[in-house]
Amino acid sequence: MSPDILCQRDGEIATVTLFNPTKLNALNAHMWARLRQVMHELTADRSLRCVILRGEGRTFAAGGDLEEFKTARADVDRALAYHEAVGEALTAIESCLHPTVAAIQGACVGGGLEIASACDLRIAGEGAKFGAPIMKLGFSMYPGELAGFLKLAGPAVAKEILLEGRLFGAAEAYAKGLLTRVVADDAVSAEAQATAARIAAGAPQVARWHKQWIARLMEARPLTLEEKRASFAFLGTEDYAEGMVAFADKRPPRFTGK
Repeated sequence: MSPDILCQRDGEIATVTLFNPTKLNALNAHMWARLRQVMHELTADRSLRCVILRGEGRTFAAGGDLEEFKTARADVDRALAYHEAVGEALTAIESCLHPTVAAIQGACVGGGLEIASACDLRIAGEGAKFGAPIMKLGFSMYPGELAGFLKLAGPAVAKEILLEGRLFGAAEAYAKGLLTRVVADDAVSAEAQATAARIAAGAPQVARWHKQWIARLMEARPLTLEEKRASFAFLGTEDYAEGMVAFADKRPPRFTGK
C-alpha cells in the first residue's frame, strides 16, 4: 500500500492514521495534502465528537520524507509552496472543530512533533522519542510550521529543542509540558481511546466552545461585550437543559449536540 493518510470511524470517534511504515511514517507531499483534506472533511462532520491521530504500527512519525526534498525544495518558490502546504495541514489539525488526541508511540520527530503539537491532547508511551534535529541537516523550521510548536512549547523549550537538536524521551517531554500524560507503551492506544470516549461523553458543542474560547483568549486584544454575551450561547441549547436535568436526577446525561 502506498504512503497515505487513513481514516476510519467508530461511532462518534474518528481515527486518522499516518501511513508510511517503511519510512517510520515520514510524511511526503501527498500525505501532507491528504492530511489537510481529511481534517477539513472531519471538521465538516458535526456528528463527530473527537479525532485521534496516530501512526501506523509502533511509530508516530519520523518527520518529513527527506528523499523528496531535493526536488520539492530545489528553489525558493518550490520550497515555499511545499512548506505552505505543510503549514496548512497543521492549521487544519489545530483548527479542527472537534477535540483532537495524538496517540504517540516510537519516534515523534520533526514533522511528527509538529503534528502532535497541533493536537489538543497528547498521550505518549514511555518509550516514545521526541525532537527536531534539523540543524544537523542544515535547514531551519519553516515559520508557518514553527508557530504551532512554539505556542505549545514556549520560546525557551523551542530554542532548546531546535538549537541542540537532540532527541529526548517521554518523561522529559512531559516535564517540558509537551505531553498530556505518559503511559506504558502497550497502553497508548487504549488510553487514547479512553480519553476520546471521555471527551465524546460530554456535550459536543461545549467542547467546541472551549476550544474556541481558549484560542480567542490567547490573543492580546480584550473580549468585546458581544463576545462576552456570546459565551452564554449554551443557555439556549437542549444539551444544557439535559445536563441540568441529568444532574438533578443523578444519572449520566444524554447529549445530542443540540
